[in-house]
Amino acid sequence: MKTYTKKERNMYLIGLAGQNIIYNVIGTGMAYYFQHVLFLPAIAISVIMAIARIWDAINDPMMGTIADRTRTKYGKMRPYLMVVPGVVMITTLLTFCNAQITADTTKTGEFFIIAWAGISYILWGMSYTAGDIPLWGIISLMTESKKDRDNLLALARIVAGVGGGIALAGILPVSQAIGRYFQENHGMTANRGLYWGCIVGAVIFTVLGTALFQCAAYAKEHVKQPSDKKYTFKQTFQIMWACKPFRRILISGVIRSPMNILSLVAMTLLTYYFGDNGGDGQNYVKYLVILGGGMFAGMFIAMGFTPKLCEKFERKTLHNVCCVISAIPFFGIFVLYLIDGTALYETKWLIPLAILFCIAGAGTGAMNVIQSIMIADCVDYEEYHSGSRPDGVFFSGQSFITKLGAGMSSIIQGIVYAVVGFEKEAMEACNAAIMASPKTDFMFATAPEFEPYRAGLFFLVSIPSAIGLFFCIFPMIKYELTNKEHKRILDSLNKKRSEDRGE
Repeated sequence: MKTYTKKERNMYLIGLAGQNIIYNVIGTGMAYYFQHVLFLPAIAISVIMAIARIWDAINDPMMGTIADRTRTKYGKMRPYLMVVPGVVMITTLLTFCNAQITADTTKTGEFFIIAWAGISYILWGMSYTAGDIPLWGIISLMTESKKDRDNLLALARIVAGVGGGIALAGILPVSQAIGRYFQENHGMTANRGLYWGCIVGAVIFTVLGTALFQCAAYAKEHVKQPSDKKYTFKQTFQIMWACKPFRRILISGVIRSPMNILSLVAMTLLTYYFGDNGGDGQNYVKYLVILGGGMFAGMFIAMGFTPKLCEKFERKTLHNVCCVISAIPFFGIFVLYLIDGTALYETKWLIPLAILFCIAGAGTGAMNVIQSIMIADCVDYEEYHSGSRPDGVFFSGQSFITKLGAGMSSIIQGIVYAVVGFEKEAMEACNAAIMASPKTDFMFATAPEFEPYRAGLFFLVSIPSAIGLFFCIFPMIKYELTNKEHKRILDSLNKKRSEDRGE
């Protein structure tokens, strides 16, 4: 039975970490930059995200089809991993090279800034898709072993979290430090310094992520394609929707996609509510370690055990249980805010808050691994029933869910910000106070005038995720592909592959 070597596995995982550093440069860094540095109107950001998601509905399956139709001596996924990282680097940096550098505050200038943001973000999404689908799709081609594949998928999810955590932990402190340098040494305003700090910070983390992402090209494809048959774009959509197990996974993923709002709002919450606590901007890192560390610890531990659990229990059952396990603590986070929303940085509340994040992280971490395992199972299912292996198309569904989640999260964020009035003037005041710390004793957590904004932030990191996680179990109740049936299918496929090789 053919499978990957340790070196192939390790290089692939390094590449995946790099790709997720880049993803969170956009997912957290760019979101903060657009909203809190450029002060783009919340509604404008929502429109940009809505347009991008409509295009993704076409672009993701299209890229999956292109990947599945690719036939080269390097395979069908690997060629893209050789070329795409450099393109992703360019489009990532373009999103930060915004026209605000002209300091044009006229209506025309504002329109140009918004247009640049929208076009550059859509271009980034297209290039990211061209790398993300092959990056995940190649896993099912690296091994014929179900156990090796599930273990690699679990490791991939863990490493993806590590990469994202590196960007989340580092990009804001680095950007703020550089911003203070420009402010103190070049006579810039607090916000102008932060503008340049964000650009330089994005360059640092994007270049690092790209260098690591390129390592994924070392991964090799060991599963031979069952046929040279190529499907049209229309036929691809028909295959994707006709596969009932995959269709249920896709619908469930779309319903729970607001869960991604946590990564979008985390930097804002840590910066404003926790980061300036007591007038010490360095508290951002402290509370990131406590709260983010709790969540990541729960995620990584659960991800490590998930392949073993999938061997003993039905994957459908595990998926639904994990959704409920995550939904409850997300509701609990907002309950804590309602109890004492001006003192959650105190130890008496910080400990239960960290525990809730840890439990929520464990549930979502396990669920993410299960989703990837189930998608890979559906690829086997489709190969068995139709003779085609749509790795690219089916994993484009995972990419679509991820980006849809980011888009829906941004739309929800924009609506909530508009409702509570968390717009340019309030953000400028917060930025100035934070950049001036520790010289001031400003505290976002206790300032009466910021009560609606605090409530909006805690609502965003809890309630949309909880609702989505609860309702996403319903499409999965009648999931058809049982563990027993998948084992029968995979045994049959591997037997045929061995016969084709003359073994």
